[in-house]
Amino acid sequence: MKAIPIGTKSFSRLVTGNYYLVDKTLMIKEFLYRGTDVTLITRPRRFGKTINMSMLSEFFDITKDSKEIFKGTKIMDTPYASEINQYPTIFISFADAKRDKETVVSTIKKQILKEWKKYKCVFKDLDEFDRPVYHKLFNVLTSLETDSLKGIDDAIAFLMEKMEDFYEKKVMVFIDEYDTPFVEAHTGGFYDEVRGGLAGLLHNSLKTSTSLKYAMLTGIQRVAKENIFSDLNNIVVCDVTKKEYASYFGFDNEETKELLEYYDLELNEEVKEMYDGYKMGDTEIYNPWSILNYVNEKELIPYWVNTSANTMIKKAIEKANHDFKDEYDLLITNNSLETMINLQTSFYEVENTPNLWGLFINAGYLTIDKVLDITDGYYRIRIPNNEVKTEFKNLTEYYLSLSDGQLTKLIRFLINEQLDEFNKEYQNILMLPSYHDLNNENSYHMMMLGMCICLSNNYKVISNREEGKGRCDLIIQAKDEKKTSFVLEFKYLKEEKKNIQEELDKLSNEAIQQIKERKYDFDLKGKVIYIGLAHHGKDVIMKWVER
Repeated sequence: MKAIPIGTKSFSRLVTGNYYLVDKTLMIKEFLYRGTDVTLITRPRRFGKTINMSMLSEFFDITKDSKEIFKGTKIMDTPYASEINQYPTIFISFADAKRDKETVVSTIKKQILKEWKKYKCVFKDLDEFDRPVYHKLFNVLTSLETDSLKGIDDAIAFLMEKMEDFYEKKVMVFIDEYDTPFVEAHTGGFYDEVRGGLAGLLHNSLKTSTSLKYAMLTGIQRVAKENIFSDLNNIVVCDVTKKEYASYFGFDNEETKELLEYYDLELNEEVKEMYDGYKMGDTEIYNPWSILNYVNEKELIPYWVNTSANTMIKKAIEKANHDFKDEYDLLITNNSLETMINLQTSFYEVENTPNLWGLFINAGYLTIDKVLDITDGYYRIRIPNNEVKTEFKNLTEYYLSLSDGQLTKLIRFLINEQLDEFNKEYQNILMLPSYHDLNNENSYHMMMLGMCICLSNNYKVISNREEGKGRCDLIIQAKDEKKTSFVLEFKYLKEEKKNIQEELDKLSNEAIQQIKERKYDFDLKGKVIYIGLAHHGKDVIMKWVER
């Protein structure tokens, strides 16, 4: 039985360590066939970017003999097999360029130094013109105690030039998680201090260097061309909408089925609902990190959401305008949304709603369901699966200014039919500031929808739909008829009254009566509880009646 490759980042270790291998080597064929100067592929975290970049590096690296590693793989049955170990190759990962400015800067320098050390042979016979350049760049790279990227612009380009001189071949360049330093610098408040050095480093190696054969970069999002890749007109961006390279990041249906069967598991509807749902181009893709962890743990629970820091998303939500807030409510209500999105510019460069939805998609929180108008960037987007829905519960808590776990606690009280505890926690939430002004019935209704998002695995949440003889506010229908379903009706007292509590009590009874008279529960089986909620500002009276 082969080992499960959870967290394995080295392709050679994947093979030699007898790990289960999902063969993605035909990506090498596509890379060579296309012959694009610079390719940028954007995918969410934990979708196999690093292992694929390691595979490319292992295949092309002229300093290695990788025939045994690639023996039996799909690429070796193509004419491109002859290209193995034929190019000087640079492989750099910025995945660990995180946290504070000092760590970001030192990680970038260490990654470049690693390649300088690997190819130190190319610096042996420098002439009097190159020696000063070498020493200047070497001093910049080895000054790890400084938190500046000043002077780093030619650190990769100079190495490429010397590699070409030594091997008499153009250089392959692979940069993994290229955007991590930009994102970390933005969220950490030091973007302007590192942007110039990073921009120069990329520009001089990918645009002006005459030693480049082909380059590939991966990341979560595209950093806008005019700000970072200045004048870089030789780049092709393959985002999640493109067919190019669509099947190489994540597992397709057949790969997932074969993997699960190898470990005596089944690709059933429960697995699909939890981990499937992504679309890359026209290809249906499963989250590979989650599938591997499911194979290892054999528990159908969220895995990916625990790995992806959502600081970037939360900071973006803080800056979102009212258009986004309204659309977010629709997304939570319907599990999908038709809207304009932009995948070509990051939100922190241009803060608008299309760019924010683009960030959600690039980060893996949403997927594109259908292209409605590609010219205007109009798409239907949706939450891909139940695993990601659990993360939307956390985002919604943040969105509503609630503490972590507060929605979970509230919903547990609801489904356990703990009336007093539910009422108390609901009132606690009303006392906190939220994204609504709590000035009408719909404000409370939409807030409740946010609370119900994590119920979708075991309940069907129905909002504002024709049921019985009228339009219900909210139905929480248990998928298992042995469990209790709930029908909620929201009322709002607009005008000021002398006896608010008495009026709210009357209004909550009217809500219960409306549920009964209009038969909102006509399609519900098993036990049903009617809940009438009457509000005035942050005051609420709640009535529970069992059918």
